[in-house]
Amino acid sequence: MSVLADYGTILIVMACLFGLFMAWGVGANDVANAMGTSVGSGALTIRQAIFIAMIFEFLGAYLAGGEVTSTIRKGIIDPALMADTPEYLVYGMLAALLAAGTWLLVASIMGWPVSTTHSIVGAIVGFAAVGISMDAVEWAKVGKIVASWVVSPVLAGSISFGLFISVQKLIFDTDAPLENAKRYIPFYMFSVGFLIAMVTMLKGLKHVLKDAHINIGFFESGIIAVVIGCVVAGVGIALLRRVKMEDESAVANKFDNVEKVFAILMIFTACAMAFAHGSNDVANAVGPLAAVVGIVKSGAVASKTTMPAWILLVGGIGIVVGLATYGFKVMATIGKKITELTPSRGFAAELGAAATVVLASGFGLPISTTHTLVGAVLGVGLARGIGALNLKVIGSIFLSWLVTLPAGAGLAIVFFFVLKGIFS
Repeated sequence: MSVLADYGTILIVMACLFGLFMAWGVGANDVANAMGTSVGSGALTIRQAIFIAMIFEFLGAYLAGGEVTSTIRKGIIDPALMADTPEYLVYGMLAALLAAGTWLLVASIMGWPVSTTHSIVGAIVGFAAVGISMDAVEWAKVGKIVASWVVSPVLAGSISFGLFISVQKLIFDTDAPLENAKRYIPFYMFSVGFLIAMVTMLKGLKHVLKDAHINIGFFESGIIAVVIGCVVAGVGIALLRRVKMEDESAVANKFDNVEKVFAILMIFTACAMAFAHGSNDVANAVGPLAAVVGIVKSGAVASKTTMPAWILLVGGIGIVVGLATYGFKVMATIGKKITELTPSRGFAAELGAAATVVLASGFGLPISTTHTLVGAVLGVGLARGIGALNLKVIGSIFLSWLVTLPAGAGLAIVFFFVLKGIFS
């Protein structure tokens, strides 16, 4: 207790700095891969993607990221075991933030799209298992996370594969691709509006609505999403009428006009995915920070704590700065190095990823947005044959996923004992 009383301000300042560092890593890695398909397909420039992400990620993080979060992220450690030594949880959360941020920095420099959730979960498991007790870790939860390494990419890849095949059959492989694009794209637009609305309500706004004592279930969310899907389709049709089509006889590629139409769709998906992503993943950076602030102020370990608005602001700023300063490397990996993306392929990948998030939320499956998006890009590439994939890059990405959990754990153990040695 005396440690918290004597060094409380220093510990909170350290938590803010480490939380900002972790949020920077989320922006440089996780947000970058969410925008990578839009950039790689040529639908958006890097500057436009950063601009969209800055606005919608920040709005998502600040407006919809304020859940009453568990101080023990994802319920993977038992707080009761640290009731007599709350300072250990403070050291642990500081170590977890620093460890996850460090691993994200390394991964971003290498251009590896890794899961920020797995980084922070690995770090928390590491300090809890070695610094507290093996019994402090809910190993069944960890097992579910490991299972998601397979479930997320396979599910997203399968959906995206099917979507792109449908685009090929209905539009590209026909005698009149542009006419068929105009005929079928409103249905894809409806799907975009429906699925993104579902992602936002199930993943982003769920906690906001819960705090406001508004209970909207999966079925009700579906009805609202149908309405939003119709609105998006209507807006999209209006925009399509304004697109200036090139004379097909004068362009080198007869599909240029069709791809131009799909590029419009990708602007919708990029904005909405950025909002949903910001609202969901900002918690990885600010959850441990909120835990440290709560423990230092109360002097005790609480099972839940309220998220102050200023902490969300720290997370939102960190994410935006991370994307703007170092997001280009991971964007390049997702958008250009796995397979060649065009607006139609990027659209199928983003829609497949969004559909996977909705399905997983509905069935309560734990998934990683990073693994989902990479799996979706793989599915689109595979639709053109195994030769369309860069297997060397894919191998290094899979290896980085396997290393993420133990790397976060190992670093957190070292930082935990260093902090314990400094303050005890």
